[in-house]
Amino acid sequence: METIDLSYSSLLIIYALMAIPFIIFFNTGVDLIKTTVIALVRMTVQLTLVGLYLGVLFELNSLLLNITWLVVMLLVANVNIIGSAGLKLRYFFIPAFIGVAVGTGVVVAVFVFIVIQPDPLYDARYLIPIAGMILGNCLKGNVMALERFYHSIHKNEKEFSTYLFMGARLNEAVRPYFKAALKAASSPHVATMATIGIVSLPGMMTGQILGGSFPVVAIKYQIAIMISIFTAMSLSAYLNIRLSLKAGFDDFQNLRREVLK
Repeated sequence: METIDLSYSSLLIIYALMAIPFIIFFNTGVDLIKTTVIALVRMTVQLTLVGLYLGVLFELNSLLLNITWLVVMLLVANVNIIGSAGLKLRYFFIPAFIGVAVGTGVVVAVFVFIVIQPDPLYDARYLIPIAGMILGNCLKGNVMALERFYHSIHKNEKEFSTYLFMGARLNEAVRPYFKAALKAASSPHVATMATIGIVSLPGMMTGQILGGSFPVVAIKYQIAIMISIFTAMSLSAYLNIRLSLKAGFDDFQNLRREVLK
């Protein structure tokens, strides 16, 4: 069984649904109509271009092209994470890139190369979508972790300085903020895992069922991807904060104010 294709006329009906939030925004005075239209156009153009490119990528199934696309995904994600966290790119680009690359790379490698074992191992039909799902779902957690960590220290600078004056080393002084940042980043994913399947049917599972997979097969993939996303998010968020300490603090263990936007 194949997924039923959507005609362009059917897709126009879906676009027409956007009239509902636009009417709500207009009547309530919410200044989001222009921003939403721009986002909608960008989404459409980006997904169209990516869809065309992925068609070529899947057809060629080249190791070099697959790796290149993964690097591009990591670079875009890295820039987005740092910017959304309210930090300056030039200070955090390298440590954040390493954190995201290692955090997601390890999990993707286990999922694709050891668990699924496609033939060839770098098969684009498995490697690219799975890496994209894991990386994409790590974005919010990493943004929240970095934002919470650095802005909490900045907001509570006197408290942080007190830890240092009392003789705490940097790793000891940042520990309460580190703990709070990781908890804030992880809590939404924990809540999602606790309610998935009852409150919501996740995208990967739904997509596989629509594509003709048996529900049990789709469920096993969904469990695997949820665990992989949570593991990758936790690891990359931890590494992002840990590796960025040298860039975020000076030789006297004080927060560099210039790193914050």
